[in-house]
Amino acid sequence: MPVASPEQYAAMLDAAKSGSFAFPAINVSSSQTLNAALQGFAEAGSDGIIQVSTGGADYFAGHTVKNRAGGAIAFAKYAEEVAKAYDVTVALHTDHCPKDALEGFLLPLVAASEERVREGGLPYFQSHMWDGSAVPLTENLELAQQLLPRLHAIGSILEVEIGVVGGEEDGVSHEINDQLYTTLDDAIATVEALGLGEQGRYLTALTFGNVHGVYKPGNVQLRPALLKEIQDGLQAKYGTAAKPLDLVFHGGSGSTAEEIAEAVSNGVIKMNIDTDTQYAFTRAVADSMFRGYEGVLKIDGEVGNKKQYDPRAWGKAAETSMAARVVEAAQQLGSAGKSVSA
Repeated sequence: MPVASPEQYAAMLDAAKSGSFAFPAINVSSSQTLNAALQGFAEAGSDGIIQVSTGGADYFAGHTVKNRAGGAIAFAKYAEEVAKAYDVTVALHTDHCPKDALEGFLLPLVAASEERVREGGLPYFQSHMWDGSAVPLTENLELAQQLLPRLHAIGSILEVEIGVVGGEEDGVSHEINDQLYTTLDDAIATVEALGLGEQGRYLTALTFGNVHGVYKPGNVQLRPALLKEIQDGLQAKYGTAAKPLDLVFHGGSGSTAEEIAEAVSNGVIKMNIDTDTQYAFTRAVADSMFRGYEGVLKIDGEVGNKKQYDPRAWGKAAETSMAARVVEAAQQLGSAGKSVSA
């Protein structure tokens, strides 16, 4: 199926919210990892979200040049073409964009989509994340207020981060401290600035102890009950239906299955997955190299085995391994077997 239209993406998110499940959002940085994400979603029978960060876009463009906006558009165009062969629907998203990357990443992509929409096409991306976690909340929301109407006008959705995700991802680093927990007052300020959908739909990454990186289950001190407290507080204040915010879960590598399930039950409809799929991909490459050592390398003047060092050989193994992790995520989050294409 083609990449999701704005209407299909909205239907995906609505289905997740009403059905109390979440879609995996898989970070990719190459055609191989993108293909692996598509394979995994197809094998799970799940729609999903495929996303690219500033660093991933840099890599798509070619690591020796500085053209992350061009890399992101190359990713989107490639995804649009290859996704047609799969019977699930995927949405495209740009991940963390801090303030210093706005001019070179997010804003050029929005402008490119605006031009494309004026010409009768669809936006390159169905949603974009503005990561204002490193600036004061007032400034974070002021910039979000500027972005929201532009994205709404082209049928794209804004994602904001209210609070701070600890750890490091693509050079965005935060300490692990009390700022990892969003407050109800923070959420109220967000609603006061951005509304509850009437100004345009947005996704909200509330932080409840989340940390980017590699952590064993139990080593990250999550408080998913905080999401319910905030959702209930907003419902009481504004008289909305239950779970008024569309929530995103960042930094989930160290989470237990029970913590993930509780977060989803409290309104998470998108969960970012990067570290785990990176490991699954690279683990299979390492396995291929170590097991086929004598064939991969020309040892002692021999010629090696072309079938083993052909990048397609170990690449297929890596894609299959990563795809299996995507399937696992879809099953865990409840999106397996759920598709607007069905």
